[in-house]
Parts: sequence; C-alpha cells; structure tokens
Amino acid sequence: MKMNSVIAAGLCLLACGFAQAAAPRLTVSKTISIDAPAAKVWKAARDFNGLNTWHPAVATDEIVEGKNDTVGAVRLLTLKGGGTIKEKLLAFDAAGRSFKYAILEGVLPVSDYTSTFAVKSAGKNQSSVTWTGHFKRKNVGDSPADNENDKTARDTIGGVYQGGLDNLKKIVEAK
Repeated sequence: MKMNSVIAAGLCLLACGFAQAAAPRLTVSKTISIDAPAAKVWKAARDFNGLNTWHPAVATDEIVEGKNDTVGAVRLLTLKGGGTIKEKLLAFDAAGRSFKYAILEGVLPVSDYTSTFAVKSAGKNQSSVTWTGHFKRKNVGDSPADNENDKTARDTIGGVYQGGLDNLKKIVEAK
C-alpha cells in the first residue's frame, strides 16, 4: 500500500511537470525610435519607481521592498483600469542604459516573466528604445481557453509595451 502511494505521488509530480512543459516560452519585443538623445530618453524612463510618469496604464508605482534602482527592489504597480502587478528588479545598468525585471505576481495573463528595457543612441539626437519580454502564458495547461492562450499572452504584453513606448516618445519629444 505504501509503495502504491509513492508511485501515485510520483506520477502526480510527473504530470505536473508535463503540464508546465506544455506551455512554450514566448517572446515579445517592441522597439521605437525617438527624436531625442539617448541620455534624455534614459533620464525620462530609467527610474524603476517611475513607470507611472510615462506609461499611460499605470496609476501609481511604489517601491515596497529594497531601494529604488537597486537590484532586488520590488515595486507595486497599480493599474488605472484596476489590478496590481508586483515586479522585482533583477539588473540595473545605468551606464548601459538598461534594466531587467521579473513579474512576481499580477493581473497579466503571463507566468515565468522576465523583461529587459534598453535605450540606445541611434545617431545625433536620435534614440532607439527596445522593450523585450520572455514568458509563458499564465494557464500552462494543454488546452487553455481563448482568453488564456499564447496569442492572448503575446498580444497583451505587446500592447503593454507599445502603449508605453508610444507615450514615452510623445512625452520626451514634447520637452
């Protein structure tokens, strides 16, 4: 009887592993050109505690653990349409004008999410900003509903990135 319980537990763990493997790793990357020097764009977007200053979907952004712009800092984003997202800063390179973070929990239809935000010079008074994310859909099962599938996850993250980048461009070019 004890051996049957061990075998059943093992099969259950194995099945859970297959369910996790069923969802592929997805990638979304959006890039925008901005008519401003990279230093100006970086100054507008670099603050890990300042996403609400340029992303139109974010109402508030507060550091709830650690110190702003320091690896390990955790921010809590409150969205204008409702809901929250908790994110952890994984890397911050001021000289290279980039940072990397992970979503710890939130309302987006994704799991196992990491993202990199980078500002590069693209010539005199020109910048290129790239926001790239790697993730799985939140429902990692074999047959997710239409609102939980890979397309929904990609489209949602792509919309988040594009909306933010479009607004960052608008704000920086207006100054």
